[in-house]
Amino acid sequence: MSKKNWPWRVDKAKKKLEIIKIPLEKIAANPYQPRQKFDEKEISDLAQSIEAYGLIQPIIVRAVDDGYQIVAGERRYRACKLLGMKEIPVLLQEMNEQKAAAVSLIENIQRKELNYFEEAYAYTILIEQFGMTQEEVARKVGRSQSAIANKLRILKLPEAVKGVIDPSVISERHARALLKISNAQTQIGLVRKIVEQDLTVKETEELVDSLSRNNIPGETPAKSNSQNVSMIIRDARIFINTIKETVKRARQTGIDIVMEDREKEEQYEIIIRIAKGKKNLRKITSN
Repeated sequence: MSKKNWPWRVDKAKKKLEIIKIPLEKIAANPYQPRQKFDEKEISDLAQSIEAYGLIQPIIVRAVDDGYQIVAGERRYRACKLLGMKEIPVLLQEMNEQKAAAVSLIENIQRKELNYFEEAYAYTILIEQFGMTQEEVARKVGRSQSAIANKLRILKLPEAVKGVIDPSVISERHARALLKISNAQTQIGLVRKIVEQDLTVKETEELVDSLSRNNIPGETPAKSNSQNVSMIIRDARIFINTIKETVKRARQTGIDIVMEDREKEEQYEIIIRIAKGKKNLRKITSN
């Protein structure tokens, strides 16, 4: 493809986007890159292709204080580095950290290169570090809010359990089924059984259901002292924490429930969403 035919050289909002060459040493990786692992064989193959045909598609970078930061194209950057290239063509764009993180996430999602843990971590960055809501993230990546919420649920697995799960072997639905179990060692044992016995999602869910009947955390006894009750009512934060704990216990029983809370100037706002049509849905009641 000739340089004049590159799509980035079209006039957009009366601003011509130019491709420039910059020293490779001045380019830094994107700290919000959602991919946590890169296949060295893929990088090597890509390097051979670039050596033979050149870098047909330049990487996208943004200017930072001490040079440039990758927004999209880290595999191409790594391949060029492997070849020992001194400078590479880039598309320089102006964007803030939030937009750079979103672009990197969207590019990887569209290429279907992220495993479900990496995708969930990427959503967490947008929500926790950039203050986006699940609805805003959903609009950015073209998914429903419930899909984002479901993806985030997988991160509630203990670190020890996530460490033994290979997303290329165990599907996201397998992993989500483990959330009904509250004991990490039991979850790890189930992971091994899923792999060794090649269990289907349905078989895994049935096994988890049989184990979870005796594995549901008990309810915290309600205090009857009227003074304690009035204290909870007066302190809105304690009341919110009580609701959060109830939602947490509901999730541990397998209910697809999401809670969002926002502190406004005059009030707290709490939104609770419970998915419809889930099997064995248990109704939360208060005594």
